[in-house]
Amino acid sequence: MIDQDLPFAGLKVLDMAQGVAGPHCGLLLAQHGADVTKLEPLGGDWGRALGVRYGDFCGFGAVYNRGKKSISVDLKTGSGLEVAKKLAAKADVILESFRPGVMARFGLDYENVAAVNPSVVYMSVSGYGQQGPYSKQPVTDSVMQAFSGLMSVNKDANDNPQRIGIIAVDVLTGLYGFQAVSPALYRRLRTGKGQHLDISLMQSALAFLSAKMVERHLQGPEQQVLGAPVGTFKTSDGYININARRDPHFKALMAMIGRPELVDDPKFSTAEARNLNTDEISAIIAEETPKQSTEDWLSKLHAEDILAGRVNDFPDIIADEHVQAINAVRWTNHPEMGEIPLPLIPGAAVPVANKATSPYLGEHTTVVLKELGYDDQTIEHMLSSGEALQK
Repeated sequence: MIDQDLPFAGLKVLDMAQGVAGPHCGLLLAQHGADVTKLEPLGGDWGRALGVRYGDFCGFGAVYNRGKKSISVDLKTGSGLEVAKKLAAKADVILESFRPGVMARFGLDYENVAAVNPSVVYMSVSGYGQQGPYSKQPVTDSVMQAFSGLMSVNKDANDNPQRIGIIAVDVLTGLYGFQAVSPALYRRLRTGKGQHLDISLMQSALAFLSAKMVERHLQGPEQQVLGAPVGTFKTSDGYININARRDPHFKALMAMIGRPELVDDPKFSTAEARNLNTDEISAIIAEETPKQSTEDWLSKLHAEDILAGRVNDFPDIIADEHVQAINAVRWTNHPEMGEIPLPLIPGAAVPVANKATSPYLGEHTTVVLKELGYDDQTIEHMLSSGEALQK
């Protein structure tokens, strides 16, 4: 049933993307009301196997395929390819994430699809983009974290570049993809014209890092910190992040740790001086914070309006009184994983039941084939011959 209050109600999306980036865009379209059909190979989207598997699912797959229908066909067979082309001909939006040139071999690239569906908004997700010397190279999130410069601004105590422990660039690319598809749909509404969107992990990462790129260009490798003292400090029972870079906050913090004389010390008396001596002032604070609990520090810091927050693990944030008060994380009963926590998507409607869970591989194959006009005998032949999969 279509919820006509949702902005993309009635919009038909063919999601042929795999992994995280393209499927994330498809998730956001689904959560805003679109009818998203996920077309997968018989072995399934490889994004279903990122980490520990629970049947057809893993954490990433369960999150980024919510609200979609799954149809599984073999594009290397005539019948499977015919199904994909029929879905493409009816789609308002198409998402794909194959290497440049792969879709053309199937006749499912933008040019071929637009010939029969000229108003389609077609998004191609790739590592480096559709053109250029690296366009055919395979890319993973970790490779792009290295290539883009993200690791250069995330170094450990020994100055070694480090990967962020999440598939960050893929998730970002899904967001940038969604923000590209949405205005393209508005343009189509005004002009009736479709569009091919070239969305790459590289361009998404560079856009995300643009401010740091400018800083590096202007300041060189030794970039000035944005403020001090700003950092994460150990307490007697955990960790706390403190931002006391403003003069009144610094003064209050120094009084709090019993070092009020440091306010007039030339090394710390101005914001500029503290930036130059950030390691020294941070070391002084780090000597004091383990003497009290996180809760004690938060109480004192917040009383002085100093920016501070507990370093949470995920169970902590789920149990947090503020998160619970505004119902920011909802619990959903997953058929393979049991009860799992799912944060609400900013700006999206509260997910209704059919938008909150992800599909089994090929769960809706028969339903989708019938919607395309295939009769029972043809569907049974496709399933029994291995051209399609139904679970």
